Amino acid sequence: MNTPPIRILAVDDEAPALKNLSHLLRKEGYEVTACPSGAAGLNALQQHEFDLLLTDLRMQGVDGMALLRQAKTLQPDCEVIVITGHATLDSAVEAMKEGAFHYIAKPYRLDEVRQVVKSALDVVLLKRENRALKRRIEGYEGGLNIVTQDAAMLRLLDTARQIGPTDCNVLISGESGTGKELLARYVHAHSSRAEQRGFASFVAVNCGALQEELLANELFGHEKGAFTGADRVKRGLIEIAEGGTLLLDEVTEMSPAMQVKLLRVLQERELLRVGGTEPVTVDVRFIAATNRDLQESVANGRFRADLFFRLNVVNLALPPLRERRDDIPLLAFYFLKKFALAMAKPVVDIAPEALRLLSRYDYPGNVRELANLVERGVALARGELLELAHLPESLRNLSVRVAAPVGNVLHSLEKAEASHIAQVLQYTGGNRNQAADILGIDRVSLWRRIKRYGLE
Repeated sequence: MNTPPIRILAVDDEAPALKNLSHLLRKEGYEVTACPSGAAGLNALQQHEFDLLLTDLRMQGVDGMALLRQAKTLQPDCEVIVITGHATLDSAVEAMKEGAFHYIAKPYRLDEVRQVVKSALDVVLLKRENRALKRRIEGYEGGLNIVTQDAAMLRLLDTARQIGPTDCNVLISGESGTGKELLARYVHAHSSRAEQRGFASFVAVNCGALQEELLANELFGHEKGAFTGADRVKRGLIEIAEGGTLLLDEVTEMSPAMQVKLLRVLQERELLRVGGTEPVTVDVRFIAATNRDLQESVANGRFRADLFFRLNVVNLALPPLRERRDDIPLLAFYFLKKFALAMAKPVVDIAPEALRLLSRYDYPGNVRELANLVERGVALARGELLELAHLPESLRNLSVRVAAPVGNVLHSLEKAEASHIAQVLQYTGGNRNQAADILGIDRVSLWRRIKRYGLE
């Protein structure tokens, strides 16, 4: 999908100043509408949509302050930069109170205008993306959905939908916090087992949370009199999942003895309760999940090869969140809406600087960690905006990683950034979409940097 062009309205009743400003902006690649008076600028605002307004302050008739107020009324998302040769502290304060993004005094330096315009447009583009993300979030209302726009994740979900009706066993691998149980429920939801009995037929057990005897009792149940206190028959989770799906989370934590018992159930489709002698026939689909390398566990003798092959009919490998950075803003807004609703709070948006920080963090705890960060932010927010101050100090203090210096030569920040972007572009073979993902910036921002540093 093509990115809409950046549209800028420039207004100044001094012809030379307007000509120079328009020329500067067009050289930067922006689409510019130049108006020689405040009245003409107001007419343009009423007729067309703009991303940014640059206006002189003192003009005959409709002045810059009037244009600023009208822009905020007619087009609230349009950022405004006020430029004037009559700069005073009072006028600057008034302009900022009315919603101006910045205030530039004449005579100005070209680099100053470029930088302020760039900063304003970064906010505009982030607002665009936020609106698009919010629209996408509406599509996840109701039912069981996995929030993603990542190409690899979408392919994974397509595979999950295909294998859902097949009834084969599934092994889900991925780091902690990537959503293995959610994916297991997704597979179940697309199977005939869900259609027959509903989601109540999905049962999950964490194999690493219980000792061997307790896990055996939970999975297989027990007969009356099997041990002291067993005063009645108890059905285990495998029987409870009859006709449905059983998720064995952290399956690699099972003891060798438990692995043997599970293998029998998979092979014979029957089980023995603890203390029992009569086998109980079961019809259950098994999904196993692990955050370990199961093949390595097999090679090291910690996991039975025959059990591995029984479980690993189809392997679904969930990528960590740091490898699907396009999903971070989408997930952040999804959790924002979820927790704001749960806490009955009016938080509806994330400040641009907060979203930028969230988007470039590596998330060792994956999606679960992102959810916790947003939940914390919503809890601390007092108004409609989740701000940078609502994120943990440890996260705010993260330093930005750039390319390492060559030899002992240290470069300026601009040269380091240009060098790093060039390296990433070389790594991706010139694929700008992939490069933007790695850099943690949007594609428009990358395009501007490529142009600025002459990397085309």
